[in-house]
Amino acid sequence: MRRAATVALAGGLLLTASPLAAPAQAATPIPSITAKGGFLLDQADAKPIYGKANNTRRQMASTTKLVTAITVLTQPGVDLNKKVTVKQVYRDYVTRNGASTADLRTGDKLTVRQLLSGLMLPSGCDAAYALADTFGTGTTTAARTKSFIGKMNTKAKQLGLVNTKFDSFDGISTTGNNYTTPWDLAKLARHAMSSSVFREVVKPTSYKAPATTSTGTTRTYTWYNTNKLLGSYNGAIGVKTGTGTSAGPCLVFAATRNGKTYTGVILASSSGDARFTDAAKLLDFGFASTTARTMELRSLPAGAQRD
Repeated sequence: MRRAATVALAGGLLLTASPLAAPAQAATPIPSITAKGGFLLDQADAKPIYGKANNTRRQMASTTKLVTAITVLTQPGVDLNKKVTVKQVYRDYVTRNGASTADLRTGDKLTVRQLLSGLMLPSGCDAAYALADTFGTGTTTAARTKSFIGKMNTKAKQLGLVNTKFDSFDGISTTGNNYTTPWDLAKLARHAMSSSVFREVVKPTSYKAPATTSTGTTRTYTWYNTNKLLGSYNGAIGVKTGTGTSAGPCLVFAATRNGKTYTGVILASSSGDARFTDAAKLLDFGFASTTARTMELRSLPAGAQRD
C-alpha cells in the first residue's frame, strides 16, 4: 500500500495531497501542534512526512548535545572505554550558567561511554564540557573546546546542512549563533540514529554509572532521562530534550513500530509537556495511530534533572 504523497512548501507545512493514500493514512488528519516548528521523516529513506516552518532558523537549546554526542562517536578510532578525569572547571561552568548537570564530581574518572549517558540523559553540560575538552585539540581548555565546536560545524557541513550553526558544545549560546531548522535537525537526528552506540545511549529511561573517585573508591551516578516520551509513547526509542529562554521547549524524538521508524523534531513548543504531546501527534500521523489522545507522560523522580 502506498503512503500519502507529500508536497513541501518552503518554510511551511507538508500537506498530504494524494488520492492514492492508504486508507489508514487517509483517515489520519494532519496534526495541529503547539510548537512553532516541527518535522517528521522516515528514518529508512529520509522521506519527509510532516513539516511546519521547515526552514525557519531557531535556537535549539540542549538538543545541540545530540551533535556533541555524534561528533564524539564519529572521531577516528574513538575509545569508549577511555577514562576522563572530571575537572573543577566543568563544575564551575555549570554553576556560573545555572546549567543542567550530571553532577560530575571533581577528580572522578568516568569513561567516554559513561559521559555520553551523562550528556544525553540528564542533559549534563558538565559532561558536554568534559567531552569537548577531551576530543578537541589544543594546549588549553579554551582552545580544545573551540576546536571541538569547529568539529561540530564540520559535521553539519558534511551533512549538507546550510541552516545550522553551532557556537557552543551544549546549546548555551553566547553569541546567538547556535541555531538550526526543524528539517536540518531531523537530518542530523537521522544521522545520529544510524549509530548503534548512539541508539543504545539515548534509549533507557535511567542509567547507572560507577566511577572511580580521586581516592580510589567507587561512586555510582544515577541519571534519569529527561525525555518523557520514553516510557510513555509505545515504541519510543529516543532522543533528546532541550529548553532555553530563546529556544523554548524543544525535543528530538524517534519511535519504531512494526519495523517502521520515524524521527522528528519539535522546536519552540508551548510548554515542557506540550512538546511531548506534539511529538506524539506527529508520530501518530506517521503510524496512523491515536496514541497521543490517551498518552500519560512518565514522571521523573523527585530531584531528577529537568531540561
